[in-house]
Amino acid sequence: MSAPLAERLRPTSLSELVGQEHLTGKGSILRRAIEQGTIPSMILWGPPGVGKTTIAHIISHTLNRPFFTLSAISAGVKEVREVIEQAKQLDHAILFIDEIHRFNKSQQDALLGAVEKGIITLIGATTENPSFEVNSALLSRCQVYVLKPLEEKDMKALVAQAIAHDDWLRSHQPVLKESEALFRLSGGDGRKLLNLLELVVQSAPAGAAVQITDALVMEIAQQKLALYDKQGEQHYDIISAFIKSMRGSDPNGAVYWLARMIAGGEDVKFIARRMVILASEDIGHANPNALLLANACFEAVNKIGHPEARIILSQCATYLACSPKSNSAYRAIDEALAMVSQTGDLPVPLHLRNAPTRLMKGMGYGKGYEYSHNYDQQFSAQEYLPDQLKGHAFFKPNANAREEEMKKFLTSRWKDKYGY
Repeated sequence: MSAPLAERLRPTSLSELVGQEHLTGKGSILRRAIEQGTIPSMILWGPPGVGKTTIAHIISHTLNRPFFTLSAISAGVKEVREVIEQAKQLDHAILFIDEIHRFNKSQQDALLGAVEKGIITLIGATTENPSFEVNSALLSRCQVYVLKPLEEKDMKALVAQAIAHDDWLRSHQPVLKESEALFRLSGGDGRKLLNLLELVVQSAPAGAAVQITDALVMEIAQQKLALYDKQGEQHYDIISAFIKSMRGSDPNGAVYWLARMIAGGEDVKFIARRMVILASEDIGHANPNALLLANACFEAVNKIGHPEARIILSQCATYLACSPKSNSAYRAIDEALAMVSQTGDLPVPLHLRNAPTRLMKGMGYGKGYEYSHNYDQQFSAQEYLPDQLKGHAFFKPNANAREEEMKKFLTSRWKDKYGY
């Protein structure tokens, strides 16, 4: 036994692939393209361990095409150009780039001409939203396929497949007595599932059949698995602790959990993106500069990367933690969305409608609208909500210095209507 179990069991055909039936099941869009031999350049977007790399290898194997692979972690423009030059001497070469979201703009631009001219068929794999991480010119030349985490039925099938087909595993006669811990810790990640299964089986005394129970799985996982897993339960627990520390105005807690994520290799853009959300959701109008700083932080770490990005993230996290807090904007939009769901598509009042044609004007569109700048203090107390919602206040300022000013302004205009 040399390669890990997940690698030993890597499928070579679609019939062996577990999961992703919406893409590779009978009659599905990607399966039809593979069977017809007319695959487009594509981006495979999904969490780790769900088959992105495997699908790329299956395509190459099924179509019997030259196959090149690069990792965006280690490859640069030079390596991309070398592969393209080799591909020019071949027919219908496939270039697979793992973690393509880590390519910068110049590296992605180096692919454009070869993809457009058909020198290579590009297959990129990413765990990040390609709309944010792949430049628009390259994205427009690719079909995006979304892969899903493995469901429980998929994980059961994968374990059964492993026990049936791997000689080493079968020799230990594993019996799956309980599966909850095995599946929960795997989190829909097939590679993690198989590697954990292998660890559990390795722990058994030689010559004894392995009884796989939840207790055994948890014991082995606590001994062997990393304390911080970017895609597992720790990932979600630690980002939760980080967010709640900033929301709770504790810069010490915030910077500690930030350090845990950085030490664990978390994507700095993921951390920065969450701070942008918090700046609006939990600080909002209490300190509008928070959103500006958080957005600047996201742009900066995108340019800087490790290790210096840690300083920018720390500055932003401690600033957000020390900012006054307000969730009024968050509450306002959620209440408005709930009202829309409850009341449906209420008609726009006639005086607020656009009237670009004579017919619309004749129907009363725009009639009676009062242009605010024509009135004292640039304000007219006309109705802006549908008739059924008159007087409903979605936005309710919180008690902080900035929103007290907003409340004072709203009271001077709308006290009789909204009760500010």
